[in-house]
Amino acid sequence: MQRGGPAQPRGRAGTTALPFLLLAGVVLVALNLRGPLVAIAPVVDAMRADLQLSTGTIGLLTSIPVLCFGLAAPLASLLIARTGVHRAVVVSMAGVLAGTLLRSLGSPTAAIAGTVVMGLAITVGNVVVPVVIGRDFPGATNVVTAAYTAALNIGSTLTSALTAPLADLVGWQLALAAWGLLVVVAATVWTAALRQQVARTAAAEAAGTAPPPAPVEPGRSVWRQPAAWGLTLAFAGQAFSYYGATAWLPTLLADVNGMTRAAAGASSALFQVFAVVGAFAVPALVAWWKRPSLVLLAVTVVWAALPLGLLTAPSQWALWCSLAGIAQGGGITVVFIAIVRRSRDLTENRRLSAMVQGGGYVVAATGPLVIGTVHEASGGWSAPLLVILGSVIVMAVAGTASAGGRTENATEAGPVPVPAGKEHRG
Repeated sequence: MQRGGPAQPRGRAGTTALPFLLLAGVVLVALNLRGPLVAIAPVVDAMRADLQLSTGTIGLLTSIPVLCFGLAAPLASLLIARTGVHRAVVVSMAGVLAGTLLRSLGSPTAAIAGTVVMGLAITVGNVVVPVVIGRDFPGATNVVTAAYTAALNIGSTLTSALTAPLADLVGWQLALAAWGLLVVVAATVWTAALRQQVARTAAAEAAGTAPPPAPVEPGRSVWRQPAAWGLTLAFAGQAFSYYGATAWLPTLLADVNGMTRAAAGASSALFQVFAVVGAFAVPALVAWWKRPSLVLLAVTVVWAALPLGLLTAPSQWALWCSLAGIAQGGGITVVFIAIVRRSRDLTENRRLSAMVQGGGYVVAATGPLVIGTVHEASGGWSAPLLVILGSVIVMAVAGTASAGGRTENATEAGPVPVPAGKEHRG
């Protein structure tokens, strides 16, 4: 298949220049796709007291977004088809900003409504950004995917660390609303990048150097592709393990190692911070081994260190949390890389992204509940850890069979890129 791409200025060696403004936009957008969701955790006690929220309502504020990620993914795919990928990102950021401001108004209804709006908007971002990466970064999809997934974790870490100190200064409502400034910055940079891309394409067309239109191939239903189902199961195993561990790891460490809740919460931050290492290690391994399926298998082996390590040597929790952090950052990265590689064109990339994330996040939303229920029923943490191990095994089996075998060019992008401003709408 002939592979075209957006018109880009070329360097001295004749290689396509990386659109750095668009890359900055991808990173800034990613900072806003997880950070706003975890912002309530540091100020949850103040919110509960001021708004007189029940424990169930607090649970809704954390579970609604993940349910949106799963249930609303098909709708997000349709929206992207109608607006085009770049405009869909702007819509996503507008929704995140609206949800952020609505949630901070100071009423239970506004808090829930803002969370729903935010969850729906982030769902659009979840689906569309991998499509943008596959289309606009030919030859660099692996590295840009790493930057994107690393930024997801960095956004969560920054928000978790800075919201409480900010709330001490200005109150929890303004502290939550303040994160809207980062959304505005991301939308501004993204809009400037879109204009730059369109200007480059117009200049290339005027000079007669624009690439020919990408060939249109008969559409394939992703629902009939075994590899699509395998990637969905793999992402479900990854996301279930991540959300289950994130929700209960502090409590587990406090119970098993006799740590204070505060110390356990701080120690579990290793699980988040080391995800950045995994996000950037995976593209290097894909380039070296040229087998995404083998890389995914290696990631699951490292993932298994968390449940197996805490079962056999819980005193070494720092090592197990660090290894699992690397694995969870690498796991989402390798699945996104596989989505790009498995897609023949932009439309298939969008549909496959929606299917994998939609199904995966629906399963992930049950993670905290399942782990908590098993813990309560068993009276300990061995059974919950075995459940996490089981989900990692599902990820290993399904992902290894579906992520893709040896590739001749490890940096080759999967879908056919389309010049900015000429997105497929179907």
